[in-house]
Amino acid sequence: MIDVNSDVGEITQLLEDGTYYQIMDYITSINIACGGHAGDYNFMKAMIRMGIEKNVNIGAHPSYPDKENFGRKIMVMEPPDIMETVMKQIEDLFEIAAAEKTALHHVKPHGALYNQAAKSSTIAQAIGLAVKQIDPQLTIVGLSDSIMIDTWEDMGLNVTGEAFADRNYEADGSLRDRKFDNALITNPAQAAKQAKMITNDGKIISVDGNTISINAQTICIHSDTPNALAIAKAVKNIGY
Repeated sequence: MIDVNSDVGEITQLLEDGTYYQIMDYITSINIACGGHAGDYNFMKAMIRMGIEKNVNIGAHPSYPDKENFGRKIMVMEPPDIMETVMKQIEDLFEIAAAEKTALHHVKPHGALYNQAAKSSTIAQAIGLAVKQIDPQLTIVGLSDSIMIDTWEDMGLNVTGEAFADRNYEADGSLRDRKFDNALITNPAQAAKQAKMITNDGKIISVDGNTISINAQTICIHSDTPNALAIAKAVKNIGY
C-alpha cells in the first residue's frame, strides 16, 4: 500500500468549502503549510486537529518565506538562511502539534524550494540540516530519483521518494513547469492512471512520450489542483 499525501493549510477557501476535510478521507498523509508561503497559527492548529480526527500522518510543508508568490518563485538565499527559515517553520508547527498531543511524522518542502532542492545538493543539505536540528527521526519527502534524495540519504535521514498523480513530467524526470498549460493533470481518470502506473510499474510517461522509471513511496495530490477531491477519490479507487 503506497502512501498518498496532499498539501493543506494553504488556502482559506479550501477550508471553508470542506475540501481539506473531505480529501483526508482518501489520503494517508498531509503536509501543512507553516507560515512560509501560507498558513498561520490558527490555520495550522485547524489542520492538525483535522488530521488527528481523520487519522492521517501529519507533516510540515516549509517553503521559501514568500507569501506574496505562494512560495513558487525562486529566492536567492544563502544555505544558513534557508536552514534557519525551514527550522522556524517546522518548529512553529511542531509546537502546535505538541500542544494538541500529537507528533509530526514528516517534512516535505514546498514549491520553488522543493524544485531547487531537487537540482541542488547545497539547498537540499540546508533543508536536511534543519530537519536534523528539529528531529533526526522525522521522515523527509522529496522528488523521487533526484539529487535531494541522494543528499538526504547521505546525511543519514529517513527519506521517502515522491511522485505526483496530478503533475506532468519532463523527460529528465523533473516536473513540468507550472507556466505551461499542461503542467497539471486535472482529469481524475488520467491522474488515477498515472498513479496506478507509478504504483504497479514504477514508471511514468513524460509529456514528450518517454517512459521514465520512478521509485516512489508516496504519491502527491495537490489540494489546490482543479478537481482535487475527484482525483483523490479516483486514485483511491484504483486500489493502491
